[in-house]
Amino acid sequence: MMLFFPPLIGWALGALGAAVVAKVLTKEWQRINDELHPSETTGGASREKIPALRRDPTSGVYRPE
Repeated sequence: MMLFFPPLIGWALGALGAAVVAKVLTKEWQRINDELHPSETTGGASREKIPALRRDPTSGVYRPE
């Protein structure tokens, strides 16, 4: 039993470390993407500029209001 215990601790610490590194890298990646492409994070065009669509009951085609 004692023979397998130390490697198990090593594997657990390695997995925990890898998870922490992955989380830090993900946050940094998102921060850099937000700096490089700011319009994509805000949705590009503002909501007021996008026309609402209504369905034409006769043809079934959606048209802007």
